[in-house]
Amino acid sequence: MDSKQKLLVIIGPTAVGKTNLSIEMAKRYNGEIISGDSMQIYRGMDIGTAKITTEEMQGIPHHLIDIKEPEENFSVAEFQQLVRAKINEIAGRGKLPIIVGGTGLYIQSVIYDYQFSDVPGDEVFRMELEERAKQIGNEALYTELQAVDPESAEQIHPNNVRRVIRALEIFHLTGKTMQDYQSKQQPDLLYDTALIGLTMDREMLYERINLRVDIMIEQGLLDEVKSLYQKGLREYQSIQAIGYKEIYDYLDGNVTWDTAVSQLKQNSRRYAKRQLTWFRNKMDVQWFDMTNVNDFAKKIAEISQYVEGKLQVKSNTY
Repeated sequence: MDSKQKLLVIIGPTAVGKTNLSIEMAKRYNGEIISGDSMQIYRGMDIGTAKITTEEMQGIPHHLIDIKEPEENFSVAEFQQLVRAKINEIAGRGKLPIIVGGTGLYIQSVIYDYQFSDVPGDEVFRMELEERAKQIGNEALYTELQAVDPESAEQIHPNNVRRVIRALEIFHLTGKTMQDYQSKQQPDLLYDTALIGLTMDREMLYERINLRVDIMIEQGLLDEVKSLYQKGLREYQSIQAIGYKEIYDYLDGNVTWDTAVSQLKQNSRRYAKRQLTWFRNKMDVQWFDMTNVNDFAKKIAEISQYVEGKLQVKSNTY
């Protein structure tokens, strides 16, 4: 039987330090990095998504960044297909694929053997929902999904009616949310995976998130969002990202600048909390506490020891 492809996955909430760790791991294990972030795929959305810069990459190849225009949609199924192809491509070069990001559902869809086609269907119910969407509007249907399956609703844009209907259809047929249904499938890991999670003292993490927002604003976040706003981009999946929707509210004249910044920080903190909840409930993660960031070298050694034991790989001397 063929052995599984080795794969390193680094997850954790926003601002916890995934980028710095991933660069060190890529250097150490001759790796290439695949972005596991559902918003860094969009061109022209750099500051608000905390997209890694060329300088920060330190020569390490990065994939699935800047592959879509903001007006294009991006699905879990497409992400699954693209990342699995990249894993094969990177491995074919004799490199270690490293997925890094915070979008739990997307990463989960890649590393586990989920067969989306196995989820049952009900054509009559689906047609009824399609007709209701025309009559009561997309937002009302989305509100129904939020009531029965808030986790899926978090991942779906209200105007992506097809996905909203699909999630409602699964709940109608199984009495379970999309994630609950998939978890009952008990899928196997497709890869020989070292799944590392980074965590941190909650107050420290929130301070880092607030600071990150301040830095984004200094770097020109308002101008970045204005460029999208002035192009008339509005009802798109990309514009619903944290950091963009809050400033759209400001540009629309609905809130003051201070309120927009306060909401951006608050929404970012809430998102980090949801990320941690997701990872702890949905994935078998080996956690590492990054609270003592001043002792980064020691933390790197600790994580490396785990990776080498789990994947049976040796570090480079550099």
